[in-house]
Parts: sequence; C-alpha cells; structure tokens
Amino acid sequence: MHIPTRLSPDPQQNHLLAALSAADLARWEPYLEPVDLSLGQVLCEAGQAPVYAVFPTTAIVSLVYGTEEGASSEIAVVGNEGVVGISLFMGGGATPNQAVVQSAGEGYRLRASWIKSAMLQGGPVLQMLLRYTQSLMAQMAQTAVCNRYHSIDQQLCRRLLLGLDRVASDELDMTQELAASLLGVRREGVTCAAHKLQLAGVIRYQRGHIMVLDRAQLEKRSCECYAVTKKEHDRLLPAPLALAA
Repeated sequence: MHIPTRLSPDPQQNHLLAALSAADLARWEPYLEPVDLSLGQVLCEAGQAPVYAVFPTTAIVSLVYGTEEGASSEIAVVGNEGVVGISLFMGGGATPNQAVVQSAGEGYRLRASWIKSAMLQGGPVLQMLLRYTQSLMAQMAQTAVCNRYHSIDQQLCRRLLLGLDRVASDELDMTQELAASLLGVRREGVTCAAHKLQLAGVIRYQRGHIMVLDRAQLEKRSCECYAVTKKEHDRLLPAPLALAA
C-alpha cells in the first residue's frame, strides 16, 4: 500500500504563511496550532461558520457543494497554496459549501476569533488574504465552466494537475469513486478517461493510487481551465516556494 510522504511540520510550507513578514509571522506563530488532517475529515459543514482557519501544508482539502438530492461536486481545491475558511475574513460567517480533507496530511489552524481580530488591523496581511480569495473565486468560476462545457477526459486531467500542484511528488491517492464524486459525474466516465490516460502512458493507475508519468501530456490533454486558473493565481500571489523532496 502506498503511504504518502509526510513532511516535517513547518508553517512556511504553506505559501500564505511563508509570505508573511518576519514580524507578522512572529506574531502569528504562538497561535498557529499544528494539526493532522485525516482523509474524509470535515473541517466545516455547509451552512456553518468555520471554527478555525486552516492552512494546509501537506494535506489537500476539497470545497464541495451538495444538492438536496444528495449529489455533490467539488467547486475548488485548497492545498499548501491557501487557506480554508475565507468567510472568516470576508465577513460572511457561514459558508454554503462543505470543506472535507481529500488527501491526508498536515496543516496549521488559527481560531476564528483570533484571525477575525487580526484582520481588523488591515494592512498587507489582509490584502494578501483578499488576493488569495480572488484567486479562489477564479478557480470556482473556471470549475463551473469546465463542468458545463468540457469532457470528462479533460476534467479529469485538470483535476489531476490541481492535485499535483499541491503535493511534493508525481503521485496522488485518488480512487475512481472519489474522482467521480469530485467531478460530479458517473464512475464509468472516470474509469474510461483514466483507462485512456493509462493506455497513452500518461499515468499509471493501481488500486486508488495514481502515478503521473508524463505531466506535459497531461497538460496538453487538459482543457484551458487549468492554465487559466494557474495564471490568475500566479498573478495575484507570491510564487510558490520549492517543496522539500
């Protein structure tokens, strides 16, 4: 069984925390709590206000929207580039989507009351978090377009690329059932799309473990949505730090 690589806890493995000034980081560090985030763990339920803002370092969190009929679809992905709980500094309180850990790992959390207080002070930290929120909104909008107009094959490539950008390797743990749930499509469609990628030598898939063999081909087979989202993120935020192997 594949066991994901676990990196030593370090707040600066999260790109937003790494972008803080030395003075701001020193002020935040006493309140940053290291947390282990387990697969399937719900960080915030839909319709509720987050208790914590969570900054993933090695974990990946899916923001999922569910329907009254029980269907669901991922609207955005948050990893070491961002934070879960943007409603805490946007003033909205509750959020309409669920935040659930899609790939186990580590992160840091700040109590809601503390980050709300910190945001009232404004300044560069608030500006950075608002820019991140804009990039997250762009990802949500592009995901909606992708789910409406692009094939399952293209959607799967886009989703794999989003996952790769948030891990320190070319490997992902993702079952076909999970991929289908995240994309809001039938499992048969994901099975067919994954089979095509494997036959083409782009990925190797076995028992819920995906190894990407040819990222360039994966990007070529994806729709424009991945590149558009990445370009907007890179425009708004500092360049990602190099991850430790």
